[in-house]
Amino acid sequence: MTADPLRDLGVRSGEEGGTIRVWSGSATALELRVYDDRDIDWVTATVPLTRDEAGVWSGSAPGLRPGARYGLRAEGPRGPLHAFDADRILLDPYARGLVRTPSGQWRGYVQEDAFDWGGSAKPGTPLDRTVLYEAHTKGLTRRNPAVPEALRGTYAGLAHPSTIEYLHALGVTAVELLPVQQFTTERRLQKMGKVNYWGYNTLNFFTPHSAYATREAQFGGTGAVLREFKGMVRLLHEAGLEVILDVVYNHTAEEGRDGPTTSLRGLDDAHYYRHDASGAYLDTTGCGNTLDTAQAAVQRLVLDSLRYWADEVQIDGFRFDLMVALGRDGHDRFTPEHPLLRAVLDDPVLSRTKLIAEPWDLGADGWQVGGFPAGYSEWNDGFRDRIRSFWLRDVAEQRATGVAAEGIGPLAQRIAGSSDVFSLERGPLASVDYVTAHDGFTAHDLVAYDHKHNRGNGEGNRDGSDDNRSYNHGAEGPTRDRAILAARRRAIRNLLGTLLLSAGVPMITAGDEYGRTQQGNNNAYCQDGELVWLSWELDSWERDLLEVTRTLTRLRRDNPALRPVRFGRWGETTLSATQMDWYNTQGQAMSMADWKSPAERTLQYLAASTPEFEEFNRILLVVHGRETPVTVTLPAHEGVAGYTLKWDSSHDDISGLAAEFRPGDEYRVGSTSMQLFVAH
Repeated sequence: MTADPLRDLGVRSGEEGGTIRVWSGSATALELRVYDDRDIDWVTATVPLTRDEAGVWSGSAPGLRPGARYGLRAEGPRGPLHAFDADRILLDPYARGLVRTPSGQWRGYVQEDAFDWGGSAKPGTPLDRTVLYEAHTKGLTRRNPAVPEALRGTYAGLAHPSTIEYLHALGVTAVELLPVQQFTTERRLQKMGKVNYWGYNTLNFFTPHSAYATREAQFGGTGAVLREFKGMVRLLHEAGLEVILDVVYNHTAEEGRDGPTTSLRGLDDAHYYRHDASGAYLDTTGCGNTLDTAQAAVQRLVLDSLRYWADEVQIDGFRFDLMVALGRDGHDRFTPEHPLLRAVLDDPVLSRTKLIAEPWDLGADGWQVGGFPAGYSEWNDGFRDRIRSFWLRDVAEQRATGVAAEGIGPLAQRIAGSSDVFSLERGPLASVDYVTAHDGFTAHDLVAYDHKHNRGNGEGNRDGSDDNRSYNHGAEGPTRDRAILAARRRAIRNLLGTLLLSAGVPMITAGDEYGRTQQGNNNAYCQDGELVWLSWELDSWERDLLEVTRTLTRLRRDNPALRPVRFGRWGETTLSATQMDWYNTQGQAMSMADWKSPAERTLQYLAASTPEFEEFNRILLVVHGRETPVTVTLPAHEGVAGYTLKWDSSHDDISGLAAEFRPGDEYRVGSTSMQLFVAH
């Protein structure tokens, strides 16, 4: 078998020195510079690198040992496709440690990778049992009084026992962290005196963001930040929690042509980035540049980075930002058979991780929901939009005109796993269901604001989406009106209930479980303060909502009928699928009019599991989408002797309600609400 010519890129070192390998197809000369341990601007060694036939430049230096600071200098042709500058010091794209110079430049350093994992292992949570919790490393614990001050907002704070206890009680199984690969703030934001809080501006694909480490780790020498990060992963794994990283491989922090040149652009702009015929960047990301994953070296860079995090840092999965950009070929067309997408699926380590695509970018044909190959799950924006419309905009329209825009049919498709979007081969677990994410309104703000309120971002309220499908229920923002508050809180319960009781992989945005607000800001990417940090001191209604969320995650865990692995086939028995029966308010099979009529927005969904690994289970989910209460007749079905009420979104607490019913009994369903029964 022929050895991969792009193997072993980066630094391989020991106590006696090391070797570096860097790819550049266009450079005419590359040079390694090693710097003094105490004076980072003092060059102690200069080593010319030699090129092989594959464009890999290599060289060795005695000083290239763990802790050594180093950089690269590149020479090459001039022209619209190139940005070579012999006076600029560049980062090794594979650098596993980074440090700043007094002047603000970046240098790589040779990492000390040793770590005691203590026998911990990846939890390996099955996808159907997975409940994702999208969180910001800093924002999650920055205000938590149970975490020691020095640890708040850090990797160590995320792994603190109080944080782990909270996550366990909430019922989530995986923490999906917003970007934690080293990132920087764009120059535009720096000029405005703001920061990139979310982190979608990656400087380097192999290093943890140092600002999220404790001060002790930041000043703790070689490997200290990485050890704290690995320590976080180890403690979360020991608690049975998975760690999924939101990764940004579609663009880098080098921005547009006038942006900072720190690494790839200076090494080989022509090959690392996409260009048009004139040499201008083809930007399908909206961030100034797009990595050219049609190039083998770029594919290798992404794969090696993923393998590093999955193998050496023990990460359980990845959510790929704007992943369509990674699947564009040499003609800038998306293809699900792209070599990079296939290579991830074929990799023996990566194929065992959770792979989640954000299935769009800003280029031509950039919306590709349902278009990724089997093995990937995808953010399902159709789920998000339909759930918001049903519970919010349709209710607003009913109030205004007396009738909603649509019936209940489109919502039922989302609840059942979006088989109209994802193929039979991929099944319902291809859908990552979500109602909110980091970008957009929180669940609280969806029910409290009709319009975005982003003036604090400094862009005249022009930034952020105007298509929020939100409804303020009669007042914009804060109010003391009890009727409005009651309607809003019920709406949040319905949003969370639909999310956690639907087929697919649910994702909760941190803070939605108790009703966190961003005061109407739906694009808080440049905010870093109490507006976006989670509060840990909750009002009584927030504690009630938190308990509702905990109840919903428990019900999902305990009822496999809610979380099928496969789509069923008509007339066949499919293991780990759900057998579905649909009834109207009278307990009769749904007619076409029942599905489509905007006046008939009520259904009863009877779902039975087809056991493969768990005991048989059957549930009845009632969904009512009008503000007028209705009485439903619980359906008669073969094998069903009774129904036990487990949850009703009309109430914070159902302990005082009757719980046991028989087929044919009537149940009074409150305004815009959901009910879950277990059938027996």
